[in-house]
Amino acid sequence: MPRTPVRKRARSTHKSPDAASAFAPDTLAVAPRHLEVGTDHVASFAVTGYPREVHPGWLQPLLTYPGRVDVALHIGPIDPVTAANRLKRQLAKMESGRRHTQEHGRLLDPHVEAATEDAYELSAWVARGEGKLYRVGLYLTVHAATADALTDEVTAVRSLAASLLMDAKPTTYRSLQGWITCLPLGLDPIRMRRTFDTAALAASFPFTNPDLPPPDPASMTAPSGVLYGYNIGSQGLVHWDRFALDNHNSVVLGRSGAGKSYLVKLELLRSLYRGVEVHVIDPEDEYARLAIAVGGTHIRLGDQSVRINPFDLPLHTRPDGRRGAPRDALLRRSLFLHTALAVLLGTELAPGERAVLDRAITATYQRAGITADPRTWARQAPLLADLADVLSRAQDRTAHDLAARLHPYVEGAFSGLFDVPTTTRPEGHLVVFSLRDLADELKPIGTLLTLDAVWRQVSNPALRRPRLVVVDEAWLLMKEPAGADFLFRMAKASRKRWAGLTVATQDTADVLGSDLGKAVVANAATQILLRQAPQAIDEITATFNLSDGERQFLLSAGRGQGLLSTGTQRVAFQAIASPAEHALVTTDPAELAAYDVDSGEVDDFALDPEGGAADSYDLGPDDDGYVDLGPG
Repeated sequence: MPRTPVRKRARSTHKSPDAASAFAPDTLAVAPRHLEVGTDHVASFAVTGYPREVHPGWLQPLLTYPGRVDVALHIGPIDPVTAANRLKRQLAKMESGRRHTQEHGRLLDPHVEAATEDAYELSAWVARGEGKLYRVGLYLTVHAATADALTDEVTAVRSLAASLLMDAKPTTYRSLQGWITCLPLGLDPIRMRRTFDTAALAASFPFTNPDLPPPDPASMTAPSGVLYGYNIGSQGLVHWDRFALDNHNSVVLGRSGAGKSYLVKLELLRSLYRGVEVHVIDPEDEYARLAIAVGGTHIRLGDQSVRINPFDLPLHTRPDGRRGAPRDALLRRSLFLHTALAVLLGTELAPGERAVLDRAITATYQRAGITADPRTWARQAPLLADLADVLSRAQDRTAHDLAARLHPYVEGAFSGLFDVPTTTRPEGHLVVFSLRDLADELKPIGTLLTLDAVWRQVSNPALRRPRLVVVDEAWLLMKEPAGADFLFRMAKASRKRWAGLTVATQDTADVLGSDLGKAVVANAATQILLRQAPQAIDEITATFNLSDGERQFLLSAGRGQGLLSTGTQRVAFQAIASPAEHALVTTDPAELAAYDVDSGEVDDFALDPEGGAADSYDLGPDDDGYVDLGPG
């Protein structure tokens, strides 16, 4: 038969009855597994089983439980001498048990093996003074209004604890002591404790939050930035504002199929909501539907009507309405041509070749009437064919060799991108450069030329607004040393132009395998790691200093799951999208076939009532003979 609750009248020895009544309950009924404290029903639990490895803020689900749950953490330090002696005895017991098991031919217990490894590791930390040991007790008290509600709450809390790999045991016949343990009195009559090391105790600190900290904790306004998804370790959402950091760059690394392009397009679309201007270098034509839906500009490199001349000088419209260029515009363009030709030829130029090429570039501009005088810079720029002609006419064998190597790009199969003056004007709130129609041999130089065109827009002093530059599949450019160097310089200078560079790639080895690639990653204040291949996880772990838990998470993460690292904070998140956003950013062939994109019916994708179509340009030279890549 159930035991009848013992009801007691709470008493106080305090001289003031009014002060005592403010803290003591009116009645207290004690049952084997619960208490009735006034009108509340409470049940207490002691945690006896813990996960082998924890991450910072792992107790957050308990702290954010929608019901009323008191969480008490009792900590008692263990002096190093006692800790070392206890670990020594524990290791002796474990080794003795292992030898006994082996001598009798029995299978080893994996739990004992894991505990032995942990004991050896703890012993080494304590011996080196790298950590200390603590006796920690974790207790829970669940509150409810009625007995039936308490039963439901207890079931839910125990299930939540089990999902965190914790074993919560009820304080049967010690319910009063369990309740006292969770009161703010510093008393622990239950004394069911577990040994923790320093790192595990720090991760268990009750006020540790797995969510990203807000810029202003005292502010009650809505979080700024872009919504990336929901936090896997808590019930919160992951908002992040790249433009609130020291630099606005980000890097997205993930294996093929991990959801890398999906996440980048989702961030791009939500950045457009905030009025951010976006430029995209798209190697696989994955951003076309998005550009059509939002009325952006879609430029297909490799099309017969699209040409980009690398000799164009960066002329801009000044704030006073006049057109001009930096005083060193011709010198900077000559230096860029060295980089462009190195990427075009697929090799680093020797010192002798660079000297010959430098003289030839100067002569080519002079033949077009462009000199050091800024008044001549508005004239039509020469073409790559003019440079090849200057090289072929020079009385130098190196110049002739360079002219021969340029022949496929001047008159041969790859001349379609450079044979006429520039015909594209990359303007708009979203500009997408598609490289799918380019030959594989031209994709590195196509990426570089589009980056240069984007940089002209970003560096235009007449247009000051936040911008994002997205380089999808950046390994196409990173595999060329000259291209990686240009990307690195752009990452360093974007902050001064109120711009952020997003580098997304699935070939992690090409990015992290070079010093320039690591420098690009280091200059990104926002770093996103999606699911990684086992072959690349070691390098990822070393570069980003991942813990064992983070390493395993990246190896087993689902599509769209990843780690958002912001320097001092890391959070595991799952990308989420609304149905309308998903229709725009998905690359699933089955879903794309269902949308019937090729029919040209894109109204369902439009985000504004008026719809919109991608703009395309086929522009000739201005009246002054110059094809401007900037506005005006």
